[in-house]
Amino acid sequence: MDRVAKLASQKAVVIFSKSSCCMCHAIKRLFYEQGVSPAICELDEDSKGKEMEWALMRLGCNPAVPAVFIGGKFVGSSNTIMTLHLNGTLKNLLKNAGALWL
Repeated sequence: MDRVAKLASQKAVVIFSKSSCCMCHAIKRLFYEQGVSPAICELDEDSKGKEMEWALMRLGCNPAVPAVFIGGKFVGSSNTIMTLHLNGTLKNLLKNAGALWL
């Protein structure tokens, strides 16, 4: 849990992902298209990936990925992020976290 919290606070946007997950790919793409350069933590490429996956599940991520943190706070997974994007509130969250300047 400490490792997840530490990584989540290192950048304005952090995405915990798996390289083989199609929803993870879609969420990463969404952020790139918004002009955001998130930190990506690929759990399947990290030696402590399984531990982080369990920590994310304890936070309420089910499935564990994609898990998106904005401004060091857990925002949600793909459904939540897409909802925020579609209702227009994602941009404000990104601006407030310092991930967007426009």
